[in-house]
Amino acid sequence: MKKNFLIAATILVLMITGCRAHKMPTLADQSTDMLDKKWQLIELNGKPVAEKINGKTPTLEFLSKDKRYAAVTGCNGVGGEFEVEGNNKITFSAGMSTMMACEDMSVEHGLRDVFGKADNFAISEGVLSLNKAKMAPLAKFKLIETKNASLDGTWELDYISGARIAFDGLYPKKKPTITFDTSTNKVSGNSSCNNYSGAVTLDGNSIKFGPLASTKMACPGNGESTFFQTLDKVNTYSVDGNTLTFIMGDIAIMRFQKK
Repeated sequence: MKKNFLIAATILVLMITGCRAHKMPTLADQSTDMLDKKWQLIELNGKPVAEKINGKTPTLEFLSKDKRYAAVTGCNGVGGEFEVEGNNKITFSAGMSTMMACEDMSVEHGLRDVFGKADNFAISEGVLSLNKAKMAPLAKFKLIETKNASLDGTWELDYISGARIAFDGLYPKKKPTITFDTSTNKVSGNSSCNNYSGAVTLDGNSIKFGPLASTKMACPGNGESTFFQTLDKVNTYSVDGNTLTFIMGDIAIMRFQKK
């Protein structure tokens, strides 16, 4: 009888423990929620932060590809490396920064201080908190939702229509890329030769590029000109998993894969 009772009690304890473990978010789940998204600073040292500081929205991004963070402080862009460990621990290492002087530097100074002090993070209901130990949050950020978030990131061209030269002949060494930031309606990339950047207009699945500016390096072949000429014809797009298709009318004229 006692033996059966002990077995039943042991099973009950294991079930309760397993249930608790299941409900607690893992570090991997939390860091996935944090990565490759744009967060807007809304509170700094317990005080609310305006949406615009010196005409700019203070934001923070964690880039999973190279474990770097990038922040707009309301004045300068700052960044560096970050490291996430168990128990929601996080550390920041300072890197490069622009060096502008702005009228209001208080948020920038405060945010730099946060990166120096924060040792853990938490995410709850779309709000990311950077904390030191168990004290009140040093800074809070809200997730910036974008209607066209599926476009965000970098895509590499693997098909283009209309060219008389085979794809590998057009791009024998380097394929064109395009990177979207739908929170700012900006695009950038490489045409297979020159770097380019500019604006993109999105309305549902309708899309229009321009104006675009590019570097002026001389390029062999017709790959770059074919890329820009075809891009100018695009008026809609579709995303299916890791495949992005640019369409003219009802004809697919460019296809990209997510990098």
